[in-house]
Amino acid sequence: MRGIHLVPAGTKLSFIPKKTIFFGLSVLIFLGSIGLFLSKGLNYGIDFQGGIMMEIRTEQAMDVSSMRRNLNALGLGEVALQEFGSPTDVLIRIQKQKGDESAQQVAVETVKIALGEGVEYRRTEFVGPKISDELFWDGVMAVGLALVAILIYIWFRFEWQFGVGAVVALGHDVVATIGVFALLGLEFNLSTVAAVLTIAGYSINDTVVIYDRVRENLRKYKTKPLNELLNESINQTLSRTVMTSVTTLIALAALYVLGGAVIADFSFAMIFGVLIGTYSSICLAVPMLLHLDLDRNPVDEDESKDAVTDAS
Repeated sequence: MRGIHLVPAGTKLSFIPKKTIFFGLSVLIFLGSIGLFLSKGLNYGIDFQGGIMMEIRTEQAMDVSSMRRNLNALGLGEVALQEFGSPTDVLIRIQKQKGDESAQQVAVETVKIALGEGVEYRRTEFVGPKISDELFWDGVMAVGLALVAILIYIWFRFEWQFGVGAVVALGHDVVATIGVFALLGLEFNLSTVAAVLTIAGYSINDTVVIYDRVRENLRKYKTKPLNELLNESINQTLSRTVMTSVTTLIALAALYVLGGAVIADFSFAMIFGVLIGTYSSICLAVPMLLHLDLDRNPVDEDESKDAVTDAS
């Protein structure tokens, strides 16, 4: 039985010859994203701006969509509802109100009046600016440490040139995702940081698969020009890359359409991340090896060691 092939066997697309176009496009995406971040900024969520968090429980399952509409009509700004644990438990997050602590208490009382009777208020907290600032920098640190850890892993797994290429591609993906959130004004919160970290993991998986084929071909073809070898490696793994991306996008599209407003921004970030991650793995991470003075000698030495081990 033959499997499904979205990319026909023997495909020979010209990726490396078009590397100048890809590099130019990536530079535009990178600079444009930074420009949007500096000029327009991000729409930070309650996690990073501070605000009110209320955990409630009702006797019967609630209509979260109806409750969201009612609370949004109160004029309290951004209101986010998240069902957790069971259909009777809901977490309500309200953006920080203008004024001191009394203004926050007024907002809490307004919400309680709107929700009516039969509601148990299990927790009511105010996320102050100090906590939100700490959460923001913790998110930045998490992304930064993830990139450093990936660089070290790829360095030891392959060579330093591969590590640099992978991290440049990952940095491109992260900045591009931030740029899209700035452009569209989507909420940027801790869930978005989790999405960015997931994007980094997905992208590096694609990159490592192609890099592994590059290393195999470096051992197999000793004299083949590097640009031809890299282009062949991309084409040999293209079917797997496209199939993985498409199947992931199908699942993410279902989450985006059916998951509701609670995870809509997270799902959107993941969808964009899969697309930009696939692009960077093929069109940025691999072509960069041409400009990093890739040395074939370590590959030869590794092969010699393997041959000695097999002989013994």
